[in-house]
Amino acid sequence: MDSVKIAAAQISPVFLDKEKTINKACETIKEAAENGAKLVVFPEAFIPGYPDWTWLVPNSKGAELNNLYEILLKNSVSIPKDTKKLCAAAKEAGIYVVVSVNEKNSEASNSSLYNTIIYIDDKGNILGKHRKLIPTGGERLIWAQGDGSTLDTYTTPFGKLGGLICWENFMPLARTDLYAQGVNILAAPTWDKSSNWKISMQHIAREGGMFIISCCMVLKIKDIPDKFEFKKLYPKDREWVTTGNSVVVSPDGKIIAGPLEGEGILYADLDLKLIAKAKRMFDVAGHYGRPDVFKFKVDRTEHKHSSRNG
Repeated sequence: MDSVKIAAAQISPVFLDKEKTINKACETIKEAAENGAKLVVFPEAFIPGYPDWTWLVPNSKGAELNNLYEILLKNSVSIPKDTKKLCAAAKEAGIYVVVSVNEKNSEASNSSLYNTIIYIDDKGNILGKHRKLIPTGGERLIWAQGDGSTLDTYTTPFGKLGGLICWENFMPLARTDLYAQGVNILAAPTWDKSSNWKISMQHIAREGGMFIISCCMVLKIKDIPDKFEFKKLYPKDREWVTTGNSVVVSPDGKIIAGPLEGEGILYADLDLKLIAKAKRMFDVAGHYGRPDVFKFKVDRTEHKHSSRNG
C-alpha cells in the first residue's frame, strides 16, 4: 500500500465501567471504518479508564485506595474473555484496532494489573499485546511492570505496526528495539497532553523515520461519577481532567493532523512513501546503526509465576 487512512479515537471511557466502555469502543470502531480508516488507535488505559486518583489520593488513605482498586480490578480486561466484542467489531468493520486497557494478570493471581496495548487485525484476530514496561510515578501503585516478551511489531498491509505507552516512548532502548524490528507506524496511547509531549512525538517520528499516532485520553470532571470521593479533590471551577492533545506525525517530524482538543476522532491520510524517503539520509536501524560499535540485546523471556505442577 502507498497510503492508508488512520484514526485516533480521542474519546472518553464510561468511567470504571468495562461493559459500557467496550460498547462505546465498538461503536467508535464502526464509525472510524465507515469514514474510511483502516486502523484506529484508542487512548491509554481506555478500558475502563485511566486511574487518575493515583495522582490525587495519598497512600495513607488505604481504605479509599483499596476500594478504588477493587472496582478497577473488577472492571479490567481478561484476554481473551473480555475482548470478544472488540474482535467481532474489528472483523465486522474490516479495520485494525489498537486499544489500550487495564489488563488482569489472568495467567496467575488474576488480581494484579498491567497497562496493556491489544492489537487486533481486520479479521478479528488478536495479533498480540504489549504490557507497559515501567509505570510512571504514582502509576506504580496501580500497575505491575511488563517484560521484554511483549516488545513486538506486527505485519499489516500498511507496514509494520508497533506501540509504546505514554512515557515508555522516552526509553531510548525500547525505541531502539522497535526500530530494529522495522516499525513503520507507532501507536502511542497516552495520558500526556503537554506541549513537551508533542515535541517528543515529533522528534521520535523523525528519529525512527516512521509515522506516530499519539492518541490522548480525554475526560471531563462530570464523567467521573459522584460516588467517587477523589472527585472532590479537583478544583471546584475545573471542567476538564484532561482535554486531550492527540496528534499524527509524519516521518519528517511534521504534524499532519491535530492537535485535537475535546472528544472526537482525528483522521489522517498517511503517505507511506515518506518512510523510505525519510531514511535516505538517516536510518537509525540501518546505515546509521553501527552494529560494529554498539551491541544491543533484549531479554524476550516471559517472566511469570507458575504453579508447582507447571
